[in-house]
Amino acid sequence: MIDVTQQINAVRRQVGKRVLEAGEARVVTISQAYDATLDDLWDACTDPERISRWFLPVSGDLRLHGRYQFEGNAGGRIERCDPPKGYAATWEYGEEVSWVEVRLTAEPNGGTRFELEHTAHVDDERWAEFGPGAVGVGWDMGFLGLAIHLSSGQDMGPQEAAAWSASDEGRQFMTLSSQAWCDANIAGGEDGAAARAAADRTTAAYTATAPDEPAEP
Repeated sequence: MIDVTQQINAVRRQVGKRVLEAGEARVVTISQAYDATLDDLWDACTDPERISRWFLPVSGDLRLHGRYQFEGNAGGRIERCDPPKGYAATWEYGEEVSWVEVRLTAEPNGGTRFELEHTAHVDDERWAEFGPGAVGVGWDMGFLGLAIHLSSGQDMGPQEAAAWSASDEGRQFMTLSSQAWCDANIAGGEDGAAARAAADRTTAAYTATAPDEPAEP
């Protein structure tokens, strides 16, 4: 389907903190340059039909101030929209509210970079348990789906993603993603031993070798 190692290495990951009105929040940022025009990439991440082909089926009013809902996952409200440069929205899952911001920029040598920033209030206990990989691995899966969609036109929707995730190649991808988020966590200032322990638990959860399950992206 795709070169797992190449895809992992094509992605940039950062972990940091930000102070909001409600207190300190964790920030994970993931980005990748795709061989696509700015307009095509904007269409791929805003058109409901195309989104369902590489991420999840989405419903709602995908306009400024409209509400959206991903099937079986998060929903929220679109708070800013600046086509074709980006948008921002709340990310509401269960009783928790976090925020996502998407930025699209043309690359100097061609192609377009897709950058997603996810900001959330995460209590210290849960952060210590799973670290950034809890949401980071899920976002890596989304970026993989987008890469497949843009390069080959093939679908990587929920059914395809679930089947692939259960394969040896899928488990390898999630393991490498978890390790990459561990590296980003350490680079962001986390203690190495604590970051690696959290990454081990995240890897186990995503590869179904332990009963714990990290939060959905």
